[in-house]
Amino acid sequence: MTAAQTQTGSDTLHAELIAIADRHGGDGSGHAVRSEVLAHLKSVLAEDRKRAEKQLFEDGGGIACAQNLSDDMDRMIRAIYDFAMERVFRVTNLSRGERLALVAVGGYGRATLAPGSDIDLMFVLPYKQTPLGEQLAEYILYMLWDLGLTVGHATRSIDECIRLSKADTTICTAILDMRYLYGERSLFDELEKRFQEEVVQNSASTFIQAKLAERDARHKRMGETRYLVEPNIKDGKGGLRDLQTLFWIAKYFYRVSDRTDLIRKGVLSRSEYNLFVKCEDFLWAVRCHLHFMTGKAEERLGFEVQRGLADRLGYKSHPGLRDVERFMKHYFLIAKDVGDLTRIICAALEEEEVKQAPAFNRFLQTLPFARRSQKIQGTHDFIIENKRINVAADDVFRNDPVNIIRMFWFADRDGLDFHPDALQLIRRSLKLINSTLRNDPRANRLFMDILTSRKDPALNLRRMNEAGVLGRFIPDFGKVVAMMQFNMYHHFTVDEHLIRSVDVLSRIERGILKEEHPLASSLLPDLEAHRRVLYAALFLHDIAKGRPKDHSVAGAEVAEKLCPRLGFSAQETKLVAWLIRDHLTMSTVAQSRDLSDRKTIEDFVASVQTVLRLKLLVILTVCDIRAVGPGVWNGWKGQLLRTLYSEAELAMTGGFSEINRKERAQMAREELLERLSDWPEEERAAYVGRHYDNYLLSVHVDDQVRHAEFIRDSLGKDRKLATTVKTNHFQAITEITVLAPDHPRLLSIIAAACSSAGAKIDGAHVFTTSDGWALDTILINREFEDDGDEIRRATRIGKMIEAVLAGREYVPDMLANKMKQRRGLKAFSIEPSVAINNTLSNRFSVIEVEGLDRPGILSEITGALSDLRLDIHSAHITTFGEKVVDTFYVTDLTGHKLTDPSRQKRIRRVLEDVLQGRGDENPVVQVSAGLARSKAG
Repeated sequence: MTAAQTQTGSDTLHAELIAIADRHGGDGSGHAVRSEVLAHLKSVLAEDRKRAEKQLFEDGGGIACAQNLSDDMDRMIRAIYDFAMERVFRVTNLSRGERLALVAVGGYGRATLAPGSDIDLMFVLPYKQTPLGEQLAEYILYMLWDLGLTVGHATRSIDECIRLSKADTTICTAILDMRYLYGERSLFDELEKRFQEEVVQNSASTFIQAKLAERDARHKRMGETRYLVEPNIKDGKGGLRDLQTLFWIAKYFYRVSDRTDLIRKGVLSRSEYNLFVKCEDFLWAVRCHLHFMTGKAEERLGFEVQRGLADRLGYKSHPGLRDVERFMKHYFLIAKDVGDLTRIICAALEEEEVKQAPAFNRFLQTLPFARRSQKIQGTHDFIIENKRINVAADDVFRNDPVNIIRMFWFADRDGLDFHPDALQLIRRSLKLINSTLRNDPRANRLFMDILTSRKDPALNLRRMNEAGVLGRFIPDFGKVVAMMQFNMYHHFTVDEHLIRSVDVLSRIERGILKEEHPLASSLLPDLEAHRRVLYAALFLHDIAKGRPKDHSVAGAEVAEKLCPRLGFSAQETKLVAWLIRDHLTMSTVAQSRDLSDRKTIEDFVASVQTVLRLKLLVILTVCDIRAVGPGVWNGWKGQLLRTLYSEAELAMTGGFSEINRKERAQMAREELLERLSDWPEEERAAYVGRHYDNYLLSVHVDDQVRHAEFIRDSLGKDRKLATTVKTNHFQAITEITVLAPDHPRLLSIIAAACSSAGAKIDGAHVFTTSDGWALDTILINREFEDDGDEIRRATRIGKMIEAVLAGREYVPDMLANKMKQRRGLKAFSIEPSVAINNTLSNRFSVIEVEGLDRPGILSEITGALSDLRLDIHSAHITTFGEKVVDTFYVTDLTGHKLTDPSRQKRIRRVLEDVLQGRGDENPVVQVSAGLARSKAG
């Protein structure tokens, strides 16, 4: 909309407001007039928004939408201003001291507004505030506030604007974006002139440093990487604020007022300028859609809004990639382009600073002891400038495309950062990365050196990815660049996850994570001959995500084709492919199977086959889980992997058999007897006789002794409902052990009490004694760093469990009052799945359920299993973001497996109903009374 059109619209709206006043006798200051004026403005605002949204759907123009909303706001503010002057305050001739300029600043000053944006205004005064100026500003502001708008405002003289701009970068930035809106134009012109002469002149370096420091602090606050799967479109890395920061810096340094001037100044090429506009337009379109859709100033692209945005923006699903995933991939590619533009503009600024340095300083830079450039050993194609690698000439890549990879190799070898000019030239030379370069043995050797560097391979892999090199040199990697997975489990895009997994391996190898990963750290030195295999497998393990085929199988096929090109032998290629094909096996078995069950270990060993594969797989699994995101890895998962590894290694070396199991159980019984030697002989013999072999083999002897003292003390005090807690800082797990009379719904009520307290359950060990007692241990995620705080928390949960079991608390009330739906879960739908398997264990049927997580679901599932007259022997609880995968080892009440097909069908139907929320909503209502009767008996 042109300025003339905006003014015409303002005049029209002003006339409509005047007409309202005339219907009330012409005076606009009365309450009735103001109410009618406000109602009319609300109607106009709603129509403006509706029209802008309609146009956004029609042409998709994000910048156009933001400019339309800004123009509409200009029209409204000018009409309010004129109406106030003419009919509220009835002023026609202003004195010189009463004149003021209404100026738009901040985002509004850039003439772009999202539907929920703040309206930033500044009332510029000639000298000091006058009564009329104060009344006018107050009228305009209150009218805007009553319209439901968020308004930021300041009232300042020109002198105050200049003084504050020099002292405060935020104010300086706001005024840098100022735009004349209405009122006394001469005041605005004077402010603009003085701002350029007294603030901007000779302060560019200080301003740039402040804005870059502000940007870095914002990135740190928002999560450092631009590849978070729930990014902030305004303040996140690669978002709108980054583009605005670039233009602020360029505007301040080059003294330009329009983005197109950056081409004339030589900062951006025409194609780079077009990229700037494309990025800005896309981000504005997404932001405007987001505000329209949510009805508020929402800036985070949370899971709950991503599907809706993908639909509004017209994305369609493709095989292997959903519409929402295609939308988010586009978003991350745009964020990556914003990073490229940052490097380009910073390179131009650096060059200009050198040119503008005083002559004497330039002379000093030519002296031998102060020379900026240094040679790099072993090449004439690259130089070092201020500890950063740069090209010696503009044709080094064209003359030898291998130099594109070689430059990253030198950077890794010598620990060099990259000069922005070099990265800009790489970006402009990406077409040189073709099949000839990909098949060049030199290039592939250099790449493998980078991937397996003993320094910091992730650093240069990430630089290669940011520059666009990695995706072109490894085309299959290019397919997963910026690819997100629409779930709450993976925190990063696929490419970022792969690079982070390599980084975890590197840090374990360098001893940085020795205390956190003792097993992997101890195994790596013996795998020196296979470290290339391990690095390659980690780099490629998820490379086939987003394809219709299972990504593990498809990834192995990619490795079989790619590894020979990278210099791997046939045997090494086969090993890399196997690791990728089975990279989820160890994690699945460790977290979802009973590791004390002989069949679990036998099946796992049959899959892995060799000790070498076992060692490589456990390290790969650790790195994979650790790289998923913050909070996903914990010491408990590490302990499960270590247990599985030790049991499998024992079996592979011939030490695991059923006979051995019986011998081990007897040895465990004798060890417990020995540890209880201070008990009376008859008492300790009776106690040890209470426990079945499964307990003695599954529980560490230290915990067995602790349980013995706990049971002895509780029964000695006639406490038939009791709990005890134990923390494990390394595993980040807290154990709550419950002693109670055995009851079918015991695990269900314990799970409900834990969930109502906000505790995340990771597993459960369910044991019964030969004399009818249940000894159940629940494993919950640690919440507090301090042991004292964590013990107090766990003790409170234990008391809550006791209260429910004793009938003092009513479970449905607890669930209703204390349990909240996790944020974002409503965005997902998961088809429930129930599998009953009789081949995974020799003694138990294994029931595995998958479904959408929700508060109390474990309690509902275990309650349903009890209703189905099933005896739960162990439970293995795993949560992958929004999805629960819970595994239960069960028998019928006679101790047999579930073999009847009709009974299996009924179990599946009941559990599917529970997973879909159609089961009994109060599955544990009768527990308290039942347990209270058990206690009384």
